[in-house]
Amino acid sequence: MTETLPGEIIIGIDTHKHTHAAVVINTLGARLGTMTIPVSRTGYRDLEAWAKSFGPIRAFGIEGTGSYGAALTRSLQANGHQVFEVGRPNRQLRHQHGKSDPLDAESAARAVLGGQATALPKSGTSAVEMIRHLKIARDTAVKGRTQALLTVKAIIVTAPALLREQLDGITGKMALIRHLAALRPGKLTSTTASAKASLRAIARRWLVLDAEVKTHDGHLEDLTERCAPTMLKAHGIAAGTAAEMLLLVGDNPERIHSEAAFAKLCGACPIPASSGKTTRHRLNRGGNRQANAALYRVVIVRMRGHQPTLDYVRRRTAEGKGKMEIIRCLKRFVAREIFGYLCAQPKSILADQSGP
Repeated sequence: MTETLPGEIIIGIDTHKHTHAAVVINTLGARLGTMTIPVSRTGYRDLEAWAKSFGPIRAFGIEGTGSYGAALTRSLQANGHQVFEVGRPNRQLRHQHGKSDPLDAESAARAVLGGQATALPKSGTSAVEMIRHLKIARDTAVKGRTQALLTVKAIIVTAPALLREQLDGITGKMALIRHLAALRPGKLTSTTASAKASLRAIARRWLVLDAEVKTHDGHLEDLTERCAPTMLKAHGIAAGTAAEMLLLVGDNPERIHSEAAFAKLCGACPIPASSGKTTRHRLNRGGNRQANAALYRVVIVRMRGHQPTLDYVRRRTAEGKGKMEIIRCLKRFVAREIFGYLCAQPKSILADQSGP
């Protein structure tokens, strides 16, 4: 946080789909005003002008910078304002004092004033945001493709006996899908014809989704190669893992200030659980679970054919460590390695590599 200037103000904002509620407080905690704006560029300009009328702006605290508040966050950052990401309001306070949009906005402002809200939001303006868009489309296509295949298998199980016996003789997923896509059900005058019609429709849907997934994979490989070419050369890190890690970091990796903070974001650091004379740590079940799963995949791949990892596993096993404990240690090592690839680089590297 920068040095406090006389008369500085802090604005807290509770975001929604169609409107945003804003509250202004000063550095002594006094509430100065409240405002509701529409979600539009005009509303963002009105909010900024209204906030400036109270004095020099110290910072904005926004709840939902990655969803309903994303556009407002980008607009304020583009105009040079400091924006902090605010978590959900304290549920105990909500239970005691009730809930309203101005109260939530005031809570966001006080979180910034009290130093609880210190996280910088993702900028969402460069190559990593492009990766996020494409990965959403890919993931939904993969889910649809999987559901289509499961539906095909379910229909075959309950299909008329003759049709089921014919289809059971086909080996290989692609051979079955292509056979089903080429079926000619004819007129719908029997259950065999209706089963063929449904199987053909679902098989063709599977082929369309499969082609879509492959197209997205190609685009994601190009974008991840552009953003993190060094990381992709590391053993066990493919485009899918690189995409997950880039999404975790965002377009502005400078917001992650240390390797320990990155490990916490991945859920790869232990959490203190000490009490009295007992000093211990427990497994961290928080953090980004997709990133944590990506670390696990890298570790498993390296445990199968990466000689330094195999040597480490043998040494730790000889010390009496179990397999899961060794994997947790390796996940932390991989997190430290990926932090070096993404966050220890010049601050503008991701943005510089986002051009056509």
